[in-house]
Amino acid sequence: MSTLLDISHIDMVFDTPKGPFTAFKGVDLKIAKGEFVSLIGHSGCGKSTVLNIVAGLLQASSGGVILNGREVSEPGPDRAVVFQNHSLLSWLTAYQNVELAVKQVFGRSKNKAETKEWIEHNLQLVHMDHAMHKRPDEISGGMKQRVGIARALAMQPEILLMDEPFGALDALTRAHMQDSLMEIQQELNNTVIMITHDVDEAVLLSDRIVMMSNGPAATVGEILEINLERPRDRLELAQDPEYTRLRSEVLKFLYEKQRKVEPIVKPRTRKKVKESRQHEAA
Repeated sequence: MSTLLDISHIDMVFDTPKGPFTAFKGVDLKIAKGEFVSLIGHSGCGKSTVLNIVAGLLQASSGGVILNGREVSEPGPDRAVVFQNHSLLSWLTAYQNVELAVKQVFGRSKNKAETKEWIEHNLQLVHMDHAMHKRPDEISGGMKQRVGIARALAMQPEILLMDEPFGALDALTRAHMQDSLMEIQQELNNTVIMITHDVDEAVLLSDRIVMMSNGPAATVGEILEINLERPRDRLELAQDPEYTRLRSEVLKFLYEKQRKVEPIVKPRTRKKVKESRQHEAA
């Protein structure tokens, strides 16, 4: 497979009042067209920052991102982002929210009839054509996310970037959304980069899982190939020894090799608490 996206040795250093802070260092990753890649790691490892650099919302301190042979330096319609928050405009219907993106990208190339057909097509892809004329406050959280995905797909991007898109949903809705995403990706052969904290989600959806080491100065720790046949059925996979092995590999990396150690805060003694209260009262 030829490389569509080349994330080449990127570092990210932020200026802080305490001095430079290196979020991650030497992140290097090549992604092929049609590939589904998940980024997973503990909080603070820079997953979202990597995604924002690919989206063109941030510039890496060093290194760079090449998409289709061109350097990424700003946002563009070839990269659509789906966040955990659906970001729909509350006063517009589902149809109108998608229409905004379509007109921005295809305003000069599609006539009115073509625009209408394209919007409806993308809402059908996410099973939201029945509610296209409803506003966000009239539909559920899962339905809002479906509209957000339809809006992203309607831009016909080279890469779909997803930052924990199902993180705020209940378990059943999340499962339905995962199944829908697999159907869409299989039909359209989209290239997808998704951030997740959910190990089962990563194994179910991905072709590769990129496991990030802990920050600061995080980097790519391991990359796990997911060679499970597609289409994938979650109930069948639950009994699949290979699925269990892959899931175990990710858990082992996160909770043994990259165990997140939280600082231990010693409780104050009664005497210190009393002295503190007396000082505050004074």
